[in-house]
Amino acid sequence: MTVEFPLADLDLARRLERTEARSNAAFVEARARLFPDRGARWQEIAGAYALFDGADSPLTQTFGLGLFADATAAGLTEIEAFFSERHAPVLHEISPLAHDSLWPLLRERGYFPIEFTTVLYRALASATELPASPLSIRTIGTAEADAWARVAATGWLTEAPEFTEFLQDLGQTSAQSEGMTPFLAELDGLPVATASLYQNAGVALLAGASTVPAGRRQGAQTALLAARLHLAASQGCTLATMGARPGSQSQRNAERHGFRIAYTRVKWQLLR
Repeated sequence: MTVEFPLADLDLARRLERTEARSNAAFVEARARLFPDRGARWQEIAGAYALFDGADSPLTQTFGLGLFADATAAGLTEIEAFFSERHAPVLHEISPLAHDSLWPLLRERGYFPIEFTTVLYRALASATELPASPLSIRTIGTAEADAWARVAATGWLTEAPEFTEFLQDLGQTSAQSEGMTPFLAELDGLPVATASLYQNAGVALLAGASTVPAGRRQGAQTALLAARLHLAASQGCTLATMGARPGSQSQRNAERHGFRIAYTRVKWQLLR
């Protein structure tokens, strides 16, 4: 059945960006609960979600700036104070559909682009039967959060071996975030890959993809993608979204599975 894709416009950007923002806010709330000494906190300021998860965390930034309210100098000042009070860098992940008033403000205040993310989306039809796979795919509960985190960290560590403890904590917190559904792929009874699903207002965010070295090239992420899309559609989601590095294997895999590029998001950092 052919499913009509929504246009890649401001309304779509708001839906996709708010879903990711809410997902990260849920993560910050879980971090505050599990690791209270970290001082994790989030706050909505000028229509954006300002999130603090520690000065060195990739989640410490804003989402949605300029999409839900006009950008103003006063709003940016308040956001910058939120991060400065916590001795954290000031970072904004910004959609190109943000209001035009934002761009001259960023330039005037000393912001520079440092990173790009391709935001992809796909329309979802009603759930159909899952394709056959040699892997066993299942969701896990909080009792298995530590085990899920170890598998996820093992896969991620091939890209960043210096962050062992941080990645373990990241996986543990993600698996216990409100509204997050962690998935585990097993091959011959052994865990080989992880992924996660977060749902908000009919939008399914796909994240948490990680495969241990010994489990690669076995179709684990393809099976996890199908399982997450199936669950999201069965629970009423009409859109799925994910982020990837521009031109990466992740982006290519997403496009092969029916995703389209909505836009390329830019991360801006205030250089003091």
